[in-house]
Amino acid sequence: MKTLRNTITKVTKQSELGYYLLRPVYMAYDFSLRLIPDEVIVKNSFKKHMGYKLDLNNPKTLNEKINWLKLYERKEHHTIIADKYAVREYIKEKIGEQYLVPLYFHTKNHKELRSKNLPDKNFIIKTNHDSSGGVIVTDKSEIKWKKVRKRFKRLLKENHYFRTREWQYKNIKPRIIVEKLLTNKDGSIPNDFKFHCFNGKLAFVMVDLNRHIGKRTRNLYDKDWNLLPCEWGRPNDRDMEKPSNLEEMIKLSEILAKDFPYLRVDFYSVKGKTYFGELTLHHASGFQKFTQEEYDYKFGKELKLDIHNE
Repeated sequence: MKTLRNTITKVTKQSELGYYLLRPVYMAYDFSLRLIPDEVIVKNSFKKHMGYKLDLNNPKTLNEKINWLKLYERKEHHTIIADKYAVREYIKEKIGEQYLVPLYFHTKNHKELRSKNLPDKNFIIKTNHDSSGGVIVTDKSEIKWKKVRKRFKRLLKENHYFRTREWQYKNIKPRIIVEKLLTNKDGSIPNDFKFHCFNGKLAFVMVDLNRHIGKRTRNLYDKDWNLLPCEWGRPNDRDMEKPSNLEEMIKLSEILAKDFPYLRVDFYSVKGKTYFGELTLHHASGFQKFTQEEYDYKFGKELKLDIHNE
C-alpha cells in the first residue's frame, strides 16, 4: 500500500498527464484514509517505518514519544505555529521581528504567481501548510511561470494532516508565501540549524548540510558543540566549526520552546546574523530511524511527558 501511494504521488506531482489520469485514484485513496482513526494510521505507519510496534502506554524511545505527543498533545495554538505564514506574528511577539526572513509576497490564489508581482531575483516560493519544500528563484526571467502556477495550484489542495495525522496541519488555511532567499557570502544556501528542545531546554542541535547541492548530510551536536557519534535519517558529514551566534540561537530556541514538552526550533546563521526558519512539533512525524538505536532510547529517556508512568 505504501509503495502504491508513493508511486501515485510521484507521478501526479511530476507529470502533467499523470496528474490528470491518476488524480481520481489518488483522491479515492486519500478519502479512504480519512475514514481510518488517527491511532490506527499512526500505529501502522510507525511499524512500517521503524520495524517495531508503537507502545503508546509506555513509550520509551524519542520516536515513540513524538508519536504519543502527535496523538494526545493537541492545542489550538499548535495550528498557528505550524502555519509558516501565521507563525511570523507569533515569532514577532515572542522574540522580535528582526529574526524574520523578509516576506516579499503572499496569496491564496495561485494565479497571482506572476513575474510582475515578484522581485527580479533571489527569493523562494513555498506554501504555508506542508513540508513540500519550495521553488528557489535566482532570476525570475528564467522561470516557467505557467508550470509554477500549476504546481502550487495542486499544493494548495493538499492537507498534510491526512498523510501523517499531525493534527496541527488539519485546519491551516493554505497560502503561498514568497520570502527572500538567504545566501552565504559565496552565494550558497546556508545550513539549517535545528534545535531539539525537551521540556523547554536544548537537548541537542541538528545541522542539515548540502540541502540543495549533492547528497544531503546531517550532524548532531550536544549543547557544548561536541559532535555526537549518531546518525538520524541522514549520514554524518565532517565536523563543522561552531557558529559565532550559537549561544544566541540556543537562547532564542529555549524561549520559544518554554511551554512545549518537545519542540524543534529551526534557525539559519547567515553572515553572523540569526534568522528564524520554522517550528516543528513532530520531527519527521516520529518515523525516522536512528542508525545507532541506543540514541533513540537515550533521547527518549531525557524527554519527559505528562503521562501516568513518568
